Amino acid sequence: MTEFLGTEGGQIVDEVTGLTAAVEAVVAVRPELVWDLAADITRVGGWSPECVRAAWLGEPGRPQPGARFTGHNRFPDGFEYEVTCVVTEADRPRAFGWVVLDDSGDPARPSSSWRYRIDPLPGGGSRVRQRFTHGPGASYLRAAAANAPGRAGEILAARQDGLRANMTATLRAMRAAAESPDTAP
Repeated sequence: MTEFLGTEGGQIVDEVTGLTAAVEAVVAVRPELVWDLAADITRVGGWSPECVRAAWLGEPGRPQPGARFTGHNRFPDGFEYEVTCVVTEADRPRAFGWVVLDDSGDPARPSSSWRYRIDPLPGGGSRVRQRFTHGPGASYLRAAAANAPGRAGEILAARQDGLRANMTATLRAMRAAAESPDTAP
């Protein structure tokens, strides 16, 4: 199931804040294992089509609120960029979340927010939901929409579609890793 939540009211450039995409998958392993995979930011580069690598910055170097990491991203057109992220939620085995900082560095006004929610299913499996929410801080997407107001709707829709596809691929790869016989119980 995929959910797309646009924004309402105001000019399209202002509508970038709140742009949301969410996907979910069922994984045939217990929530603790799924959480361990989702919170291991060093593995995301092997699963995500967009985030090619991530690394912890300084101590504590593990998933807990306030911990920082960098994400190195690449778009299909070859454009690459790096972001700094701050963990906002590390509630094993239920949720893992972080914000992407904009140039201001203020976690209260992030460029975007990301979250995994993991719910147990009967029989030992898990339902995993990954969610992206844009804003309210500055971003490339906001700048692109502002620079091309006549195409802003198209730009936002394309980004939502790309997010959905990338998040679906990420969850599919994470599920394969979780369900692999090589993964420890």
